[in-house]
Amino acid sequence: MLNEYSYTLPAEFESALTDAVRDWNDADNIDRIWRKDATVWTGSDEWKWLGWLDIVDRELEDLGKYREFAADAEKFDDIVLLGMGGSSLCPEVLSLVFAKQRFHVLDSTVPAQVAALEAKLDLANTLFIVSSKSGSTLEPNCFKQYFFERVARTIGAEAAGSRFVTITDPGSKMEKVANADKFRRIFFGDPEIGGRFSAMSVFGLAPGAAMGLEIGQFVENAREMVMACRESDAAANPGALLGLILGVGHKLGRDKLVIIASPSKKPVGAWLEQLVAESLGKNGVSIIPIDRKGSIEPIIFGNERVFVYFRSKTNFDPAQDAMVEKVRLAGQAVVTIESEDRLNLGQEFFRWEFATAVAGAVMGINPFDQPDVESAKIEARKITDEYEMTGSLPSEDPFFEENGVKLFSNQRNADELRDAGGDSLKGILRAHFERAVPGDYIAVLAYIEMNFDHVVEIEKLRHAILERIGISTSIQFGPRFLHSTGQAFKGGANNGVFLQITSDDVSDLPVPGQKYTFGVVKEAQSRGDFQVLLDRGRRALRIQIGSDVAGGLAQILAALED
Repeated sequence: MLNEYSYTLPAEFESALTDAVRDWNDADNIDRIWRKDATVWTGSDEWKWLGWLDIVDRELEDLGKYREFAADAEKFDDIVLLGMGGSSLCPEVLSLVFAKQRFHVLDSTVPAQVAALEAKLDLANTLFIVSSKSGSTLEPNCFKQYFFERVARTIGAEAAGSRFVTITDPGSKMEKVANADKFRRIFFGDPEIGGRFSAMSVFGLAPGAAMGLEIGQFVENAREMVMACRESDAAANPGALLGLILGVGHKLGRDKLVIIASPSKKPVGAWLEQLVAESLGKNGVSIIPIDRKGSIEPIIFGNERVFVYFRSKTNFDPAQDAMVEKVRLAGQAVVTIESEDRLNLGQEFFRWEFATAVAGAVMGINPFDQPDVESAKIEARKITDEYEMTGSLPSEDPFFEENGVKLFSNQRNADELRDAGGDSLKGILRAHFERAVPGDYIAVLAYIEMNFDHVVEIEKLRHAILERIGISTSIQFGPRFLHSTGQAFKGGANNGVFLQITSDDVSDLPVPGQKYTFGVVKEAQSRGDFQVLLDRGRRALRIQIGSDVAGGLAQILAALED
């Protein structure tokens, strides 16, 4: 059965949606999408990136490889996926929704996070999945080099490759590495599917098989949504109608997508964030997803938000229901998606991929490229290259320091913050956040270990900002967001206020074969990210909290609460 779907919109929004449905039907746009007609969007290379449209049917014809892999993976105590962005977020969501404790995802270069994962593993009995479309992405390559060396030390260099599998595109650098190192298996992706649209391809399904999901039923259930999204009438097409709601909402100034989810569905928000932000944040326009992981009551005033509620029929939270009803009664735009079977999650992967493609067409952009992701990579590469040549990172000076906390920005931002905030951490932070005006959003970009305690503290920070300033706030952990929401932060509308949080590493880890370490890579990524934000004229402040991460976060929170 299809997941159930309903929505309520303000009268002006409903009228505009009706017009958009009529226009789409008149233009035969849905059939044109299925014909892979790039002129639905910008008429450039969109046709090259539509392999996800028929991937479900193709995967149904080739389920044997997943059954074989599932049986093979049972031989191992733990499975680790090494990837970033679109290649890691779908497997992460699956492992959390289905509570697969033996499946782990590494998508952070923070040394403490790498070390924390390694401490959980018996390396001789762990299967590593290196997931990288191009095979040239920095982070998966670092992860592979590190754990390959560790495994080689444990079981011998000749046997190390037997603990590794890769998912990559044909002809990639990773394919060459896998063959040279005698990997256990190579899965090939479809070069016509971008990373964030790859959930129903081998990039999502092979890890799903490894963790023990019923892949055949999962894909078969998803096919019901695929067939529904072939409906040429936009009003009856669940993906197209959702996409028109997003696109029309954006035209009406509703450029924030607030994601609310029942407890069992909360992990979906992280995947949806990267799909929407990276696809619909470019060329100076954006829809900014706000994944509401905590119990914070959402802002219900104003007309800049569309709310989506992923509700479980059997594991819902009555208090959450009441909160969403309050939002609805306040006249907000609310979309509710209900399902009961976790194996129907693939339906939502496809529905939202189709909806995102439709919304991109309404917004007049190419939803399949990511022109601003590369900019941060270039800046980070400059820093790592300099480190390789000189053995040290470029020097930098804070414009303010208090009790070990250092603040960095460019001259324009620094002068503005000192003038408005005075000579105290509390004053400067207050001045920074008060630069946000109605219609803006705030993004907290934390380059720290993503563990339970840190997530709790960062959520407290979000709550404090929301309570005192009343501005939608996005929480992101670096460097993983660089390959997803980072696109919208740099390439979307200039209505974000950014606080980047960095810390010193208590200990570091080497990247085998390189002079730089994981700590250097993390530092290069955070600095490169921050520099691009400044180059794009963003209101950005970087706060360095030293090696005591818990103490530093408490200091920031205290300054906000004072």
